[in-house]
Amino acid sequence: MCCVGCGSSSACLPGLWFLFWHGYKGGVGRESPAGARYRGAARMGAQSLAAACGVLALCLALTGATNPGFVVRITQSGLDYAHQQGIAILEKELAQLKLPDISGDFRIRHVGKVRYEISRLDLRSFNLPYSRISLVPNVGLQVSISNAFAEVDGNWRVKIYFIRDHGSFDLKVENVYIKINLKLGSDASGKPTIDTSDCSTRISKVRVHFWGKLGWLYNLFYGAVESRFRNILESKVCENVATSVRSELQPYLQTLPVTARIDDKAGIDYSLVAPPTATAQSLDVDLKGEFFSLAHRSTVPFPPLALAFPPDHDRMVYFGASSYFFNTAGFAYHAAGALVFEITDSVIPKGMGFHLNTSTFSAFIPQLEKMYPDMPMKLRLSAPSAPFLNIGPGGLLLKPVMDIQAYAILPSSSLAPLFLLSLTSNVSAVINVKSGHIVGNLTVGRLRLSLKHSDVGTFQVRMLQSLMNTIASTVLLPNLNERLAEGFPLPLPDRIQLSNILVRFHQNFLLLGADVRYQPLEWR
Repeated sequence: MCCVGCGSSSACLPGLWFLFWHGYKGGVGRESPAGARYRGAARMGAQSLAAACGVLALCLALTGATNPGFVVRITQSGLDYAHQQGIAILEKELAQLKLPDISGDFRIRHVGKVRYEISRLDLRSFNLPYSRISLVPNVGLQVSISNAFAEVDGNWRVKIYFIRDHGSFDLKVENVYIKINLKLGSDASGKPTIDTSDCSTRISKVRVHFWGKLGWLYNLFYGAVESRFRNILESKVCENVATSVRSELQPYLQTLPVTARIDDKAGIDYSLVAPPTATAQSLDVDLKGEFFSLAHRSTVPFPPLALAFPPDHDRMVYFGASSYFFNTAGFAYHAAGALVFEITDSVIPKGMGFHLNTSTFSAFIPQLEKMYPDMPMKLRLSAPSAPFLNIGPGGLLLKPVMDIQAYAILPSSSLAPLFLLSLTSNVSAVINVKSGHIVGNLTVGRLRLSLKHSDVGTFQVRMLQSLMNTIASTVLLPNLNERLAEGFPLPLPDRIQLSNILVRFHQNFLLLGADVRYQPLEWR
């Protein structure tokens, strides 16, 4: 029937047909009189219709569940690298464990009751030589540490009857096994969360050697002391792991930007639309991936499409930027009124051999010279609707439509409308990643012009083709490419650098692959 992940509401049709048919049969099978049959059928038909509508609404809700506009995939090699960084931090944290003093009584045959105290415990080192991180599908991550070892020294004090003595000791912990399960989620703001769902520590061997005049007594009952050490250390390790995850790892994940401000016009919503998903090969993070106007955020009038992510695992991390992601940029900037460009003679590069004035355009529109002799002009370019691009294996293609309103600038500085042109062109883009930003460079094909309205009479629009091509390629395009060279930030936590960049185009999305380098803060 209807299930999560259906591609469309057509998957729900069998369920709807079943409800209608079952309701109809139930209505006609209850009573024999024709009127009763009719009333029963009508009643059951209405009930069936209500139930069917409920099923349809559920199906639409499930099948219409928001697809991500942007996907981050962390591969096993990426997790291995993150694991290396995390283990190095955990090793330093464990080496700073504070162990409590130990005291107690012990009775030895032929000796009697012995009162002991162990204090000033100093954990000299805690080494984690072997560890690995594993993906647990639909659960999260598991970190397994084996053959860890630690060294502790401290002081002892003993009292037997009226005899008192003290000394030092060495303790070696060997074959320590630690298993940590990490649960991944998201909070109300859409930021990722992580916590320990389970932790266990098993210490296979503890060796204690006491030094001092009565050290031989301690060596007689080291089993009791060893047991106390083992229990304390096992609980302290998991306690420290949980604390480290909450105080180090969780705050670091929170540096992933939920919203990224682009400029004074727009930002990007990178909030998680679902908790991270662990599969057998990767950790996938689905993000909203939507540009929005800072002045007024409105609902995007088109949905994100599902992304068919390829099974690539050569890089540590992959980013899938859907066509929805890029098209919401056009929608946001159009809503913010930012897709308006004004060109005057002052922005025409020197050496172009012409000025933006009526004298130049009178070569193509002779009546201009009579109506507005030798007056400067202004071209106002605007998008009547948000531009819409397509992404396919061949690349990123855009067919923008622009209106060009030409004005004569009168001596009073007021504007006199001259003509309104419609401009279309094929635009392609080269995409790359630089300093954690998606950057681009546009190439514009030949412009196609048509006249929408004229206040100066009729003229041959094709005569303006060459001049408008020159203005677009020397003024408009460089400004756009200068902005695109600044780029849009990728959703990266703090102190992450990308290298070995891969750029590939797929149907409806751009795939970016990269290796990761983390730059830790200096250890305090």
